[in-house]
Amino acid sequence: IASFQIQNLLVAYKERFDKDNFIKNLLLDNLLLVDIYNRAKKLHIDIEVRRVVFIVETNREKDGNELEKIRSLFGGKSKDFVTAVDEKNIIVVKELAENETYDDLRKTAEVILNLFRSEADGVHIAYGTVINELKEVSRSYKEARMALDVGKIFFEERNIIAYSQLGIGRLIYQLPIPLCKMFIKEIFGERNIDLDDETMVTIQKFFENSLNVSETSRQLYIHRNTLVYRLDKLQKATGLDLRVFEDAITFKIALMVVKYMKYMESLDY
Repeated sequence: IASFQIQNLLVAYKERFDKDNFIKNLLLDNLLLVDIYNRAKKLHIDIEVRRVVFIVETNREKDGNELEKIRSLFGGKSKDFVTAVDEKNIIVVKELAENETYDDLRKTAEVILNLFRSEADGVHIAYGTVINELKEVSRSYKEARMALDVGKIFFEERNIIAYSQLGIGRLIYQLPIPLCKMFIKEIFGERNIDLDDETMVTIQKFFENSLNVSETSRQLYIHRNTLVYRLDKLQKATGLDLRVFEDAITFKIALMVVKYMKYMESLDY
């Protein structure tokens, strides 16, 4: 009986290892289309079902515990796959029911985040778009990876970010750095646009209130004339009047481009 049980365990382990290896190669685009179909058939993995890829970044090297935490959530379901392709990120390839929506994906991400409640500040979760075929899993994975990066640049306050919510940040992230530098020089010339915290808070609140001077001054607890003075000062420093819609858009995009450039410079290549 013991020998029979050990044999069963070995078979189960080999099947799990084979599936894990297949999913890793699928995520990394290491398989030809014919190989995807042939290996999926042998491993009894459905080809045409709805799936999405989640990436969980724990901000520290895995000690195995994080991976097991997430596997305990999804691992019992043989149709979901939990794996890792590097030392930092855990990947979930989740099968979806026909009625599951992007709101449901958000809820799933929140459930994962709750597993790391004590360390939530260091955890980021991103997910791609829903795909309908197994061969498209790598696309959802790439989207999730982009969402993870773009989220850290433009949405630092969020622990969860979806590829479908990146907005203009997605476009800026794909710009080459030389083009970004050219754009900033074209807008500001040789001006220095390093702004103090008070100015940044003022700008942010002004944008949040759709360029409404009265409402912004009320929310900042300052006199209307004080806000006008700050905006005049900013105009002299940057050449842009945020009370003019076109200038406000240009300034908003420029701030995002500068943020992106600083992030890229901070990376260790």
